[in-house]
Amino acid sequence: MVRMSCSVVVSDVTAYVAGPEGPGWVAGCDVVVRDGLITAIEAGAGVDSAPARPSTGPEAAAREPYSGLPRFDGGGGYLIPGFVNTHTHLQQSVLRGAGEGLPLLEWLHCVGEFTVAATPEQTYVAALAGGLELLRSGVTTVVEHMWPNPSEAVHDAALRALGELGIRVVFGRGLADRADTTRKWGMDPRLVQPLPDVFAHLAELDARLKDSRITTALAVPNPRCLTPEGMAAVREFADATGKTISIHLLETDTDEDMCRLHAARSAVDYLDAGGLLGPRTLAVHCVRVNAADREILAARGVCVSYNPLSNMRLGSGVAPIPEMLTAGIGVGLGVDGAASNDTQDMLLALRMGAYLQRAHHRRADLLPFADMLHLATRGAATALGTPAGPAGIAVGDRADLTLLRFDRDFACLPVRDPGATLLTTASPRVVDTVWVDGEPVIRDGRSTRIDERELVNRLNGMR
Repeated sequence: MVRMSCSVVVSDVTAYVAGPEGPGWVAGCDVVVRDGLITAIEAGAGVDSAPARPSTGPEAAAREPYSGLPRFDGGGGYLIPGFVNTHTHLQQSVLRGAGEGLPLLEWLHCVGEFTVAATPEQTYVAALAGGLELLRSGVTTVVEHMWPNPSEAVHDAALRALGELGIRVVFGRGLADRADTTRKWGMDPRLVQPLPDVFAHLAELDARLKDSRITTALAVPNPRCLTPEGMAAVREFADATGKTISIHLLETDTDEDMCRLHAARSAVDYLDAGGLLGPRTLAVHCVRVNAADREILAARGVCVSYNPLSNMRLGSGVAPIPEMLTAGIGVGLGVDGAASNDTQDMLLALRMGAYLQRAHHRRADLLPFADMLHLATRGAATALGTPAGPAGIAVGDRADLTLLRFDRDFACLPVRDPGATLLTTASPRVVDTVWVDGEPVIRDGRSTRIDERELVNRLNGMR
């Protein structure tokens, strides 16, 4: 899987630009992409009082002529940075509706049986379907959290699908070293394998995936699945390789209850004592974190993945996102797996992520468009090892971009405020084109790389 970097001029768009005065909508832009990087932004008049910007970045003054580059007519559409989905389980894309109405632990048992029985073919089709759904909702990067599985063929199947789609991936390889048939203080024994074997597999994957759009990470199911010795081994491997550690944390009270029962300390203290909390840790959910927990997470530089739709679907609660942001914790947005969310629609997660907090706090001014776009693009950047900064298109960034055409859906018209329209009414219907490394992997709402009709037939054959 070799990364393809492309060159193009995306012309006549209203772009959300990360300028010196802060991000803002700028009309009449030409965005120049060379070899997968944004090299110039030729800007026209601002929209909604955003100042006009001639060209963005010092490179613009010395740019070479770009008349020879292929041009893509944006047709007056709206160009934004591609979304970064900080958490999902793509194997669940063929399990929509599974365990409906069950609380988390019972739901996990239901979904877990599929994980044990999953074949490479099922995994391939699921990853292809879920990844395509993400792309069609404007996602250009996905953090995939695989459950532990000793089958290398299952991992290879997921990687093959993601490589074919062209999406950028942080591929979390699952691991655990505490076995427990109840899954309350450990992991299903059928899915546990020695940590040295997992690390060796990751090293092999890293060599194979070099120069592709896929990097690997460590995916820990929850604090209950690692012994203190296991945490030390994971920390050592992560430090040596610079990998992200993705871990479900305090989705419900189970982590807290079990850690206090078996380790005589809170879940956050248990991870902290094990050295598992740091700037490359991505803590998923964090619905039940209290003020003391937030203080520790902030001090260690941990980022959080906010998954509002699955938290609502499973009745887990409302993550204290404003409080985490106030504490200085980086927060990204996630859709979670399709068995707990039922879609991989990032635009829906964007909207519900704001609305859930507004309803809970009884404040209509919480998490407006600019804040939600930051969560959905740069909020967890430090944990993923990517550049932090404002949520806007900037010279020097990778050309991971999404073009929205609000005229594809009358529910979005008229466009009084592009940000408000995107947050409150946009759906995958308005996603026209998606570029990764400057390559159009979605055009006119469809994949440029795979046969969608064939995928539909394969999905129907799984009923």
